[in-house]
Amino acid sequence: MTFDDNMLPAIDDPAVSLVRDERGLALVGEGMELRCDLAGMLPRIKPGRLSHELLVRAARAKGVDQPRAIDATAGFGEDALLLAAAGFHVQLFEHDPVIAALLADGLARAAADPQLSPIVARMRLTSGDSVQALAARASMDVAKPDVVYLDPMFPARQKSAAVKKKFQLLHHLEAPCTDEEGLLRAAIACGPRKVVIKRPAKGPYLADIKPSYSIDGKAVRYDCIVPASMKL
Repeated sequence: MTFDDNMLPAIDDPAVSLVRDERGLALVGEGMELRCDLAGMLPRIKPGRLSHELLVRAARAKGVDQPRAIDATAGFGEDALLLAAAGFHVQLFEHDPVIAALLADGLARAAADPQLSPIVARMRLTSGDSVQALAARASMDVAKPDVVYLDPMFPARQKSAAVKKKFQLLHHLEAPCTDEEGLLRAAIACGPRKVVIKRPAKGPYLADIKPSYSIDGKAVRYDCIVPASMKL
């Protein structure tokens, strides 16, 4: 999906605005700017490094030639890019229209980059509520995803200027989905082989549902729910 300048979403908060310049679309305010720049992910998708990414390890679908994933909380698309680089065809959902516009712009610019274009060709963005989309998908005669990925926003522990800038500007936008149980139940209902959930390393389980197993990192962990092996 793409947004031309006549279709850009309105922002209720006058402290921030969407601005397009020679580098693409940006969210601007408080003397800062924020844009989707997938080129910054190139070092992480290099051969030899990609396979060590915890998300890629958590999402791995054994025995599937062309795995399918749904990223139900797409944000700026970095995690979806990792999945696409690992061979997944990824359907991205982003409920906030401003973030979706920034992501669509980032994907369009990435499509013009020879190193990224074959990867983003496997990524398809929908602006809208993923809970409703997943719930509707459960009753449709469509291929089931191998993985549904969830990354509900949680308070960042990192102290870097980039993280501070991101969250300082994003707090001007619509609040993220707070119905954690509804999001997880909808993800499970659409019939994936597994649901992968990004959490703080020492944070609680999403919706207090214990996963089948977890892959732990220093700052985050990935909880993996395999519906076929659990009573849900």
